[in-house]
Amino acid sequence: MDSNSGIANYGGSMEVSQSAVGHGATVNISADREKKSPHARRADIGVITVLGKETNAVRDVLGLRRVQIGGLPFSEGSLGVQGGAIRVAAIQALSQGQRSTVTAFGHLQRHYRPAVVVLTGIGGSIDKNVSIGDVVVTPRVVYYDLRKETSKGSQRRGEGREAPAVIGHAINSFFSDRGEPAIFPATENTGVTRDYRVHSGLIGSGDAVIADAESEIIRYLRTFSDKILAVDMEAGGLTQAFLEQDEPQTVHGWAVVRGISDSANSAKNDDYHDIAARHAATVLHSLLPYLHLPTTDTT
Repeated sequence: MDSNSGIANYGGSMEVSQSAVGHGATVNISADREKKSPHARRADIGVITVLGKETNAVRDVLGLRRVQIGGLPFSEGSLGVQGGAIRVAAIQALSQGQRSTVTAFGHLQRHYRPAVVVLTGIGGSIDKNVSIGDVVVTPRVVYYDLRKETSKGSQRRGEGREAPAVIGHAINSFFSDRGEPAIFPATENTGVTRDYRVHSGLIGSGDAVIADAESEIIRYLRTFSDKILAVDMEAGGLTQAFLEQDEPQTVHGWAVVRGISDSANSAKNDDYHDIAARHAATVLHSLLPYLHLPTTDTT
């Protein structure tokens, strides 16, 4: 009985890739290549927002366009900087809170593999020197929801989390160049220009919406560190997602940019969401060149 091996083709042309021909042929594909999504793109910076107003502000200020990938809505674009461009990809988390932020981080990592992920949007001030309309930029987060329930009540066990040193140095350089607090101008609809301040300090993060200036959470945070300037509901999820990345680690750092929309007290409302979100996006625009980490991955 005749045997046949090899490739047979009757007319036309064909292309063979990632294949082997002949007896005992094998194809070896590296583990790194197998782990990459076939649809993976590349971004230098990934951005996570939560509210629609935050998303719209980021798109507008950074000039991003909407794209759909695998049923997920992203925004992407690039910023021209000296010597090249910074590629940005953004996604809005499905809902508020830590868990949805973890998932959004995973979506960015899988489809864009950004070197740095920045959580951007609004937050509440718990420091008298941080006013509505100001912005807090930080590589440090205190997750406050860890606690022990006892017969005498709750005992909180706050956990401080810090981005890699390269991000801390980048943010320090931003403030060295601009002063601390940095002063940014904003022109209102009336044409009047007012300055707002950009602060460096810690963010407290948990799952509570805080609308009481004397709440137990705020009292606890003040005893944990007098450097905590603001609170939010998502930064803890960002830090956890970064910490638990699969190997090889693709995201190399994170940061949080929060525009202050309220003072975490009984006067809390939505009146300043637009302004705070816009200020946060504007500061993010100026911060991006500092957070741009060179990478050899050009896929």
